[in-house]
Amino acid sequence: MTEHSAGPPDEYVEAAIQRLLAEDPDVAEQGITVVRRERGLVLTGEVESPHRRAEILRRVAERFPDEAVTSDIGVIRAQAPAQVEELP
Repeated sequence: MTEHSAGPPDEYVEAAIQRLLAEDPDVAEQGITVVRRERGLVLTGEVESPHRRAEILRRVAERFPDEAVTSDIGVIRAQAPAQVEELP
């Protein structure tokens, strides 16, 4: 006999995380996808800074402490370079 957790079914957790990321005014991130893999959930997508990625992971871990969450969130440069590149 296997023990079944009393938590919501997997697809509900995935949808709830997706909703948290899109609807929380402090996150408002629609470019992150939640995928269930063998060892837990994987968040994929791109954000504009390492700080933003860390904040997303913190909020997900805070709201879903029993879920194993892995980040595959990349960081893209959203602002212009700080200095002009000189070409020879």
